Amino acid sequence: MNIASQLQQAISQAFKDLFDADLPASEISLQPTRKDFDGTHTFVTFPYARLSKKNPEETGKLIGAHLAENQSGIVAGFNVVKGFLNILLQPAVWTTIFSEMHTSEDFGQLEAKGEKVMVEYSSPNTNKPLHLGHLRNNFLGYSVSRILEQAGYEVVKANLVNDRGIHICKSMLAYQKFGDGETPESAGMKGDHLIGKYYVIFDKEYKKEINTLTEGGMHEEEAKKEAPLMKEAQQILRQWEEGDEDTVALWKKMNGWVLDGFSKTYDRMGVAFDKFYFESDTYLLGKDIVEEGLEKGVFFKKDDGSVWCDLTGEGLDNKLVLRSDGTSVYMTQDMGTADLKYEDHGMKKSIYVVGNEQDYHFKVLFAILDKLGRPYAKGLYHLSYGMVDLPSGKMKSREGTVVDADDLMSEMVSTAAEYTQDSEKIKDFTEDQEKDLHEMVAMAALKFYLLKVDPKKRMLFNPEESIDFHGHTGPFVQYTYARTAALGRKAAQVGLSADAELIKNYHQLQPAEQEVIRLLSIFPEKVEEAAAEYSPATISQYVYDLAKEYNRFYSEHSVFQADDEKVRAFRTALTGMTGRVIKKAMGLMGITVPEKM
Repeated sequence: MNIASQLQQAISQAFKDLFDADLPASEISLQPTRKDFDGTHTFVTFPYARLSKKNPEETGKLIGAHLAENQSGIVAGFNVVKGFLNILLQPAVWTTIFSEMHTSEDFGQLEAKGEKVMVEYSSPNTNKPLHLGHLRNNFLGYSVSRILEQAGYEVVKANLVNDRGIHICKSMLAYQKFGDGETPESAGMKGDHLIGKYYVIFDKEYKKEINTLTEGGMHEEEAKKEAPLMKEAQQILRQWEEGDEDTVALWKKMNGWVLDGFSKTYDRMGVAFDKFYFESDTYLLGKDIVEEGLEKGVFFKKDDGSVWCDLTGEGLDNKLVLRSDGTSVYMTQDMGTADLKYEDHGMKKSIYVVGNEQDYHFKVLFAILDKLGRPYAKGLYHLSYGMVDLPSGKMKSREGTVVDADDLMSEMVSTAAEYTQDSEKIKDFTEDQEKDLHEMVAMAALKFYLLKVDPKKRMLFNPEESIDFHGHTGPFVQYTYARTAALGRKAAQVGLSADAELIKNYHQLQPAEQEVIRLLSIFPEKVEEAAAEYSPATISQYVYDLAKEYNRFYSEHSVFQADDEKVRAFRTALTGMTGRVIKKAMGLMGITVPEKM
């Protein structure tokens, strides 16, 4: 029973009957009634005075009376506050809505759209561990993937790993010079942390050489180019590109260590991928597209032989797509990789989850692919996100510059342990159960906090605030779920079942019960909205509102002490349904919920 749709149709009919005006139901917007007024659905009449030829308040009263008379099976009453028509529904409507949700096997799963979407996220460099920014990237990409699947899309989760280039060669050179055969096992370190250590060593030694050269009178920019370490790193890159056996073997070994480390971090993050692409396989792609673009007149060649695309008509500038010496730029290989992904999967939509420092790059890439007439070009989308900062002094990274993802996750687990160590409710937990709970709470705090903010905004992550059990946080929602699970176990112990026939006959619903049902009923709408906007923040706000309203209901009404058997059965079912939806909504953010807490 889609009550919003029925009300929209009824309001559309009211405009026809009362004002002889055509107002399509699809153009009618309803919003939740404010808590300080009676009602659940509000229709704002201000924009429609041109159709009714009456003031907003009178328009609202006439439409409300029309609904009450012609939709008496749905509408119980109404009130008008200025231009806001607040609609009250019949109690039986809430029971019907709830019964339909309660008996649905997969409530909230939208119908298959028959459309494939690729979500590309993470995209790490294999010269250092993942950091705080990668956490936001991975959580965002994985959550958007889950939301799109819930909305009926077939989703391919992709990761394009940047595993080649001068930055990789810097780590390789430092390892050759200073590594002395060290391995992750001998060092007692994850592979990505070990290789990150050598990247830092290169940087320190490189800076020493620059200082020596500048003290000798060389200009700093020249010193950066002439430093012996940089020249050696560039030589390693040339050897790699030429396929030198020893160089390639070292590259494979070190990259293998890093990828193994990444895999452990991804497991702890709770994210996964369907397809990995590696830049070492794709960096030569795109040169054939340059030739195609020249033939089509999309690109032009300058006198020095370099190839460009004129995007001034799109409000951009001229973009280099091939150097004069015939070598690629990032744009070249990105064009080739876009073609490769489409050949592999044939998706209509492709979402790139990449930080906002690359905003211009993606505008250019998408404009070029559109000019080239690629069939997938219109479905390309850059899900841009801002940086994440920590409050000063909250945590120091291993190297004092970038906050390491592994370190932050471990710090969050320690914080979760501190918050729960004195809880009476987990006194019967085994050591392993406590450990699992700390991990679950920590990751919920981290993910929820990073996902509840609009991705485009730069944000401040406060570890202590994120783990608060009373605020707009993951642990608060987890605690609410655990409460519903505990009540479900108690109901089973006392032999109380959510009998469908008893539920159908309960019509004296309390306002708090109606509000929980209203929120439960809009879960599919929120999934659709979040999918359309690629916004986990929509789900975060929704599940927080649901948890908050359920707790309000729980504080006002007893589940087990009600006198009427119908009431006890209904409230048991309402509790179970709330738990189901909370679990599913949190799952869309990649967050697990504990049965006990």
